[in-house]
Amino acid sequence: MEANARWVALTAVAPVAWGANYFVTHEFLPADHPLYGAALRALPAGLVLLALCRRRPHGAWWGRSAVLGLLNVSVFFFLVFTASQLLPTSVASTVMAVSPLIMMLAAWPLVAERPSVAHLAGAVTGLGGVCLMLLGGAGGISMPGILASAAAVLVSSVGHVLAKRWNTATADAGVLASTAWQLTAGGLLLLPVAVAVEGAPPPVSPSALLAFCYVGLVATALAFAAWFAGLRRLPAGTVGLIGLLNPVTGVLLGTAVAGEVLTGRQLCGLALVLGGVALGRPPGKGRQASRPDRAASGRPDCGRRKAGRTGRSV
Repeated sequence: MEANARWVALTAVAPVAWGANYFVTHEFLPADHPLYGAALRALPAGLVLLALCRRRPHGAWWGRSAVLGLLNVSVFFFLVFTASQLLPTSVASTVMAVSPLIMMLAAWPLVAERPSVAHLAGAVTGLGGVCLMLLGGAGGISMPGILASAAAVLVSSVGHVLAKRWNTATADAGVLASTAWQLTAGGLLLLPVAVAVEGAPPPVSPSALLAFCYVGLVATALAFAAWFAGLRRLPAGTVGLIGLLNPVTGVLLGTAVAGEVLTGRQLCGLALVLGGVALGRPPGKGRQASRPDRAASGRPDCGRRKAGRTGRSV
């Protein structure tokens, strides 16, 4: 139970950082350069993690890194950047809360994880809370922004489940290493497209530079490493429900910092979202008991093989 709680807490770092990322992107990053915004978020973060791990892809991971980089980084970051600029912070993050249901459905055929009753109940409860938060929020909702958020949910849910499948199926790719490969591949795919479509890079003010540091180092390098570590050790349904902290963070930040009004309906929605996360929490024993070597280690090691009979890396 204690090991599960640690992994849940680590995984929760990601949606909290992503919820804050909507506000930072909306307020401080150049609005008319979504491709550069996505590339400058992904590539520095990937290079930082590569410098820490000092490992290159090999074998099937060259192709896998390209696929995951396209889904989880290139397309996803572009859509998130677009949604962040078109929607209020609370609305942009709230739409992403449908991801638990999408992740559960994708995990069923891709990694043979049939959603439990608790996970489905948590997803429905959280989604109901999200609807209350969305209906009780501020106006100015842009349909292109909503569509961008919805597309980001679909793309990232499939990409995250694929990452879980490939990371748990092989023993030769650690969490930090595979995350670094995805971010670097996604950034490299974005950069020439940004140059061709948007021309010269946008001027960066001191506040925008600080914002890019947060977006790249915290909301990307740290958050994605925590997220994929959680995906490797927790059921996809549980990780998806932890992702409901994304809209909670976005709504609270939008209210506290951006001056968006938090209504009684939104407060009820927040309570339902947190209740949904609690319903979908992992059991103290069960799936994790089948892989004690991973749960006991408590730290990622960039793919270094463990001594012992499994040879799995963390």
